[in-house]
Amino acid sequence: MATFVVTEKIRNDLHCKCTDPGLLLPRAKLSFWRDRKLVERNFGLPTLSAKDWADIEFGITEGVDCIALSFVKDANDIKHLKTYLSRRSLEHIKIFAKIESLESLKNLKDIIEASDGVMVARGDLGVQIPLEQIPAIQEVIVELCRNLNKPVIVASQLLESMVEYPTPTRAEVADVSEAVRQYADAIMLSAESAIGAYPEKALSVLRAASERMESWSREENMQRLLPQYQLAIALPDRISEQICTSAVEMANNLAVDAIFVYTKHGHMASLLSRNRPNPPIFAFTDDANSRKSMNLYWGVIPLQLPLSKSMDDNFKQTIKLLKSKGSVKPGDSVLVVADSDLNQPRAASSVFQSIQVRLVD
Repeated sequence: MATFVVTEKIRNDLHCKCTDPGLLLPRAKLSFWRDRKLVERNFGLPTLSAKDWADIEFGITEGVDCIALSFVKDANDIKHLKTYLSRRSLEHIKIFAKIESLESLKNLKDIIEASDGVMVARGDLGVQIPLEQIPAIQEVIVELCRNLNKPVIVASQLLESMVEYPTPTRAEVADVSEAVRQYADAIMLSAESAIGAYPEKALSVLRAASERMESWSREENMQRLLPQYQLAIALPDRISEQICTSAVEMANNLAVDAIFVYTKHGHMASLLSRNRPNPPIFAFTDDANSRKSMNLYWGVIPLQLPLSKSMDDNFKQTIKLLKSKGSVKPGDSVLVVADSDLNQPRAASSVFQSIQVRLVD
């Protein structure tokens, strides 16, 4: 928010001339540039400070669903926090890496693979890299997260003007639409809803712009398959990947009205979401934590209800539920993806998975 030019260095002090005046807070983040290049600094400080650990403890007591870890340097930062949560049997709390520094960009793939998801924190990232590079870097991160099957949130300054004003700039609406066009799983307001004067209006603008762009994108990209990066190594996991990729191709080609997936941990739902299908994905689970985590997956509408081993009973139950909500109607076609045994743990993935197309009567 302010710019200074160094005019003199005296021992450990810098004398500066302010060229762009602005508010400089006591804990402001500073970056140093020389010849339009960032001067890299490594203070050797831990990613998680004592205050961060106190905040994590507070979040745990409040029952948070996920923790967004700031200034991640490498995958070890994520693994350290995951190990801590695992020791306390809190594996259901998801860890999102905030990509906002040069270090995180250098280790991007390893960080994404170690995390449960990623947040593109463009505010702080814009302090560390030239502004003109941000759009390209955002698209690279979103694409890599989709390929690695990790949800990605685009955040910071989406509707910044609405902190003070009841309407956004048209450029901000275009920025929101671009994030949707790139297939980001979620877009997130921060100051607009935390301290802004018009939080509900900001959310309304975000929703309207997102829905319009997503609708247009579906119309323009009908039956278009996205290239996929193979993730699985073990045969059962490779089968799951292939089934979900084939299911999305079928759903697009047949123009079905919805995809149903019955899942214990949400893995099959994530694999379907990764392919960005045209119809909506309704994911049914009997696990509360899985339902919460699936809310972040692109195009997935998660619902929690008891599931039986009989897929016919599950289908009848879920069709009745969605008909009552107006989400499906008689005559609609539904593509159904399921494991043969929903009671199996994730590690024991069954290869007896199926794809069916059913009509709503």
